[in-house]
Amino acid sequence: MPELAAEIAAIAAEAGRHAMARWQSDFARWEKAPGNPVCAVDLEVDALLRERLGALLPEAGWLSEETVDNADRLALSRLWVVDPIDGTRDYLRGRPGWAVSIALVENGQPVIGVLDAPARGEVWTARAGAGAWRNGVALHAAERADLPGARVPADQLPKVDRDLVTVPKPNSIALRIAMVAAGEADLVATLRWGHEWDIAAAALLAREAGAAVTDALGQALAFNTPAGEAYGVLATTQGIHAAAVARLADRVDPGKR
Repeated sequence: MPELAAEIAAIAAEAGRHAMARWQSDFARWEKAPGNPVCAVDLEVDALLRERLGALLPEAGWLSEETVDNADRLALSRLWVVDPIDGTRDYLRGRPGWAVSIALVENGQPVIGVLDAPARGEVWTARAGAGAWRNGVALHAAERADLPGARVPADQLPKVDRDLVTVPKPNSIALRIAMVAAGEADLVATLRWGHEWDIAAAALLAREAGAAVTDALGQALAFNTPAGEAYGVLATTQGIHAAAVARLADRVDPGKR
């Protein structure tokens, strides 16, 4: 498994170099849907990753933001879950809060996760049961036990959450979750249906660093689901997870799309 993780990290680095070379240059960009930007580099990185990862493990299925889904993946025990550029808005704005995100999922759970964030000079890796690292340094979530004062990567907070503290927020949700793994944030929450490719690698990073990671309802996350979605994500220090679930309880609405 360490050797496989190293090979995946090398492929992520290649993808990161390609994206970095094109960053802040002229390329096509458009919206897949209102408020959902994409660019030519997303597709280029997706193609690169599919070729390289497919050659590494030909038996694994494929789930990516930039590839039409194929239900055949559901019959497979191994699956690549990929976001070629997580944080496309920051990529398009010339900001560094984006990353190549790769997770290898086995039997519904990520076992290897890599985030390559070249604009930040960061490589995040995790292996199930073996730990998580940033640039080779082991990660440990903070030990915060009180919800008031918890650090949240956000531009601003609702009035009801003004007892929390904002810290700088990259556009990439994966990097925000990784901040919890690194002890640089205490809480990240989303309260909407989201895609597995946004969170698979980062969820493993946070878990291996000792954080609690669930959906917005506090339930365990599963991957390689038919819809390829989860209702939100909640990544926190172990000590505040129950309090965070309780605080969010009257805001969750899984029936809303």
